[in-house]
Amino acid sequence: MAPHPQSASITIRAATAEDVDSLLSLWAVAAENASRPGDSAEAVRTLLARDPEACLVACADGRLVGSLIAGWDGWRAHLYRLAVHPEARRRGIGRALLDAGAARLKELGASRLDAMVLDDNELGQSLWRGAGYERQENWRRWVKPVP
Repeated sequence: MAPHPQSASITIRAATAEDVDSLLSLWAVAAENASRPGDSAEAVRTLLARDPEACLVACADGRLVGSLIAGWDGWRAHLYRLAVHPEARRRGIGRALLDAGAARLKELGASRLDAMVLDDNELGQSLWRGAGYERQENWRRWVKPVP
């Protein structure tokens, strides 16, 4: 992927089925957490079928360079899978995705947003902190794989 000029126009839109391969490629180079289950095209398609507006993508010069899933279950609003291609970072793409995700969730009725950020993801934590999010120290995430 060639670097994008600082002035490249960024478009944010809902992901479509045509974006699945590009999303998987983006997450392979930009997402962290090797301990999580692997991503699959089927899982992304399931998300898009269930909530076609949940997965936001950022495009520049015809390329998918960022993503954010802004999930709403009717009770809680979750932001996750924020990823920006390493060659497109520090250009406001992550912040634009966060703003678009927050707007979507507020429109759906959310009164609080939460995000999952790895403890050792300093770049990610810096972005979330800069966008006004605060770490909630008294919570821990509990997980169990579905067999």
